[in-house]
Amino acid sequence: MTGSNHQLLAQENDVFATCARIKYFDVVLDHGKGAVLTDVEGNHYLDLLASASATNTGHAHPTVVKAIQDQAAKLTQYTPAYFANSTTAKLAKRLAAIAPMSGPVEVAWGNSGSDANDAIIKFARAYTGRQYIVSFTGAYHGSTYGSLTLSGVSLNMTRKLGPLLPGVVKVPFPSPWEQEADESDEHFVNRYFKAFKEPFETYLPADEVAVIVIEAIQGDGGIAMMPPAFMQKIYDFAKEHGILFAVDEVNQGMGRTGKWWSIQNFPGIEPDMISTAKSLASGLPLSAVIGRKAIMESLGAPANVYTTAGNPVTSAAALATIDVIEKEHLLARSQKLGAKAKAYFEAAKEKYPFIGGVRMYGLDGGIDIVNPVTGAPDEEATTKLIYRVFELGAIIISLRGNILRFQPPLVITEEQLDQVFKIFDQAFAELAAGKLALPAAAKEMGW
Repeated sequence: MTGSNHQLLAQENDVFATCARIKYFDVVLDHGKGAVLTDVEGNHYLDLLASASATNTGHAHPTVVKAIQDQAAKLTQYTPAYFANSTTAKLAKRLAAIAPMSGPVEVAWGNSGSDANDAIIKFARAYTGRQYIVSFTGAYHGSTYGSLTLSGVSLNMTRKLGPLLPGVVKVPFPSPWEQEADESDEHFVNRYFKAFKEPFETYLPADEVAVIVIEAIQGDGGIAMMPPAFMQKIYDFAKEHGILFAVDEVNQGMGRTGKWWSIQNFPGIEPDMISTAKSLASGLPLSAVIGRKAIMESLGAPANVYTTAGNPVTSAAALATIDVIEKEHLLARSQKLGAKAKAYFEAAKEKYPFIGGVRMYGLDGGIDIVNPVTGAPDEEATTKLIYRVFELGAIIISLRGNILRFQPPLVITEEQLDQVFKIFDQAFAELAAGKLALPAAAKEMGW
């Protein structure tokens, strides 16, 4: 080991920008295997975050590691901006084959989910000749200027950074906690669709809108699925007005919800483009936009060219990732273990009144922690819980202050999942008994 967690963090603190990390726990990770992480002091943690859903195949999967090693010994880098390489060419074909849209599609490479979402803006404007982009509050699309402008989850993503990209209009997302206690699903959907249409009826000409960009399931917004009826309404609206429909699959794709893509949880909805990254290459820096051929041919080089995008090593990792998901049946595994996790948290909700909504889509969950009396979000209780879970040997973080983000690697074993439930049993019981205290750095923790 190279030092303690606190020693290494103290050394890093002098030279590391505050804006580059959302603070949670004082831990320095050293290595990982499957669903287990180990810090520099040798402490082990069950990983319930999967590197922000970037390691769906787990840590150091042998198939992925071997593919990286073999490719690095063959060709580490030559920019696809000028020449093709055999590995990336194979990956383009594989991705096109699993695209959630019919008809011919094409792929464009990037290095991160952020630049992939920037690329969606480029292609949409080029293809339609229109300027406006519509996205949703609560969304997280990335940290480059275009993707940051699309986002609506944190004030620190706009504070001191203006002016942002012009032409982006945000509409409210129908998050489940916004539904009133006595409100029917139909009324809730109609109420939010009315709010969706208001800009189009007052200041935003539909015939000047290029694309609607959505997360079918908002990730950092709270692991919240868009109501299917609302999805259908905005999809039909887009088609009626010649507006493209794009889905950000960076967080929710690559098997996370038990399907290749989160949009496949909505039968009959075919996007015009999707963005993917994170778990595409098991956490290595690779992204892609997959879109209908006519749209993807609307730009000429070098409008979306990056020197290292489509790197052969990251592409080899992505090919291996697809192999692992297919051969180890991780889609079915996510569905099966997700159902087990949902049953556990639903049972815990019946036992503990501080557990509000439970949302689980495969191994992809958001658990609301609320004040038992008022039902209001309880950020203090949430912080107590995530810190106690960390002390007991698992890593989970919060979203929106009061939502537990449950996204373990899809390779987590049932035995490990049972260990996780035992940890939560203890943490929940201790919170209920008033035994948990806030950590010293509580005010600095979280989004």
